[in-house]
Amino acid sequence: MTLDVAAIRARIPALKSGSARFDGPGGTQTPQPVIDAIAEALSRPLANRGRTTEGERNADALVAEARGALADLLAADPRGVVLGRSATQLAYDLSRTLAKGWGPGDEVVVTRLDHDSNVRPWIQAAEAAGATVRRADFDPATGELLPEHIEAALSERTRLVAVTAASNLIGTRPDIPAIAAVTHRAGALLHVDAVHYASHAAVDLTALGADTLVCSPYKFLGPHLGVLAADPDFLETLHPDKLLPSSDAVPERFELGTLPYELLAGTRAAVDFLADLAPGTPGHDRRARLTASFAALEHHEDALRTRIEEGLAALGGVTLHSRAAHRTPTLLFTVEGLRPAEVSQHLASHAVDAPSGSFYALETSRHLGLGDEGGTRVGLAPYTDGEDVDRLLTALASLPR
Repeated sequence: MTLDVAAIRARIPALKSGSARFDGPGGTQTPQPVIDAIAEALSRPLANRGRTTEGERNADALVAEARGALADLLAADPRGVVLGRSATQLAYDLSRTLAKGWGPGDEVVVTRLDHDSNVRPWIQAAEAAGATVRRADFDPATGELLPEHIEAALSERTRLVAVTAASNLIGTRPDIPAIAAVTHRAGALLHVDAVHYASHAAVDLTALGADTLVCSPYKFLGPHLGVLAADPDFLETLHPDKLLPSSDAVPERFELGTLPYELLAGTRAAVDFLADLAPGTPGHDRRARLTASFAALEHHEDALRTRIEEGLAALGGVTLHSRAAHRTPTLLFTVEGLRPAEVSQHLASHAVDAPSGSFYALETSRHLGLGDEGGTRVGLAPYTDGEDVDRLLTALASLPR
């Protein structure tokens, strides 16, 4: 299967602005069907969920459809799909809930490869409970975070390991099933940040071995939301703080307040859009179509990533910090004699959007020796094409030295 990138681009209105967009890791542009689904949901009666009035039934259906779509995306049980404002909010909520069972002597492991939303909530929850935080380092020379790095931080007192499935800064994709194996052998839980990963690869909650996993639809062509997936039987064992009259059912007990029904409509539409990226996939099984689409997407993005890496190598004076053997099409680089912000400003003046910074992966940037300034990040999305890559490389070639 191959992507019809021209057809994908034709359905994304924001691309008419003319910029070559390499800022997808910070949030992708929105396809028209997603916009239409949001507008349609708002144009129909809506009320708090129920079965009596039309508005109640519409709201109930939107929630069920979104859970079903996200369950297909993540190979999860819809009853284990929790909806929230953001992955950060869900991580904070989960950390506070789990920390109720932690105390002095217990340990939590975080990594230096992670976005701060998968570091700070766990550190703060551990500190509040009197637990100890241990850090797993990655190799700054290769960008690799190996199971051995995690294993070195484990002990019989480890309660949880928090790790990314893909670095939003340098793209590294750790071997999550292997990390899950060493984590579970130590008797600990594994929380996986799949916010960046879910934009580029098919997620399978069980195959990854994650006890809990988060992602964000706005990273894969949808609206701004957060999603947490877990085995519903595991969620039944957790008791988050909640309002007294709100539902105690799973997953509703984790969802605070009224859900954004229109954004759930857009999320369902985004998953359907992803499922149709590889045209001609037979059958009505959305999960099978998603798997085929992501296989085609990985092939497309890897080819473009290789072109960019070869172009960067030919420029001279460019250091590429995305080096892991298995990585997403997310490239962080620095240019000798120029600050990352200067490189991004130059690219923007040539209608190429590639921002600079540490992108909340603060400890990653520091461990790479880049401090808080980070580098310039180039990230690919389903709508990136060869012309975008040519414009990027041409603009970089004209950098003042």
